[in-house]
Amino acid sequence: MGITNSESGTNIHEIADGIYRINTPLSVVPGGFSFNQYLIVDEEPLLFHTGLRKLFPLVSEAVESVMPLERLRYVSFSHVEADECGSLNDWLRAAPQAVPVCGGIAAMVSINDLADRAPRVLADGETLSLGKHQVQWFDAPHLPHAWECGFMFEAQTRTLLCGDLFTQPGVGEVPLTESDILAPSEALRHELDYFSHTRNARPMLERLAATNPTTLACMHGSAWHGDGAGLLRALADELAK
Repeated sequence: MGITNSESGTNIHEIADGIYRINTPLSVVPGGFSFNQYLIVDEEPLLFHTGLRKLFPLVSEAVESVMPLERLRYVSFSHVEADECGSLNDWLRAAPQAVPVCGGIAAMVSINDLADRAPRVLADGETLSLGKHQVQWFDAPHLPHAWECGFMFEAQTRTLLCGDLFTQPGVGEVPLTESDILAPSEALRHELDYFSHTRNARPMLERLAATNPTTLACMHGSAWHGDGAGLLRALADELAK
């Protein structure tokens, strides 16, 4: 695993058993930024986040370095934004058996209309089996933003697909780190405040912490390994200040 496109710098690395981080650095803000997608390879593979529509050739090239695109069965995302699901229909065309996977609010307000194929809707707390991997959906409205926002927890590897939580600046050159990601993500939040500051942030973060994740699959920057419950509770403390 490594660089899959030398021109863009797009790369892919396994961050947990059967879970691959696809990373593309882009100079959209000073100092650089990165966009990540996560591929769970199993009997029924799942892609979490599609990437921007214009990144589809790069992200699909990275996926093809691991498995044929047509094997993809599910395409999921945290909420409806271009970097989360902008190329959704490109993936549905490339993988004829694939369907979108989302929460009920996302289906109702967007995906039933936007997607070329009807979604598999997961209720809050519902689990979807991919084979040896099991993913559980958690509704998390407005955390950090969007009414339809939610996250997935993969039980076997204790990986939380945590979307825009812990968004880090820079190009995310380290695929999986044990270094501090709270401080840089908080610095970015204070500079470009993308949080809704919902009053329900702490109970929602506590619910995620209760899964006791050991890997946090962040959408921007490095994925992280360690005491995920502790880090999520530390984020709740920061948001309460």
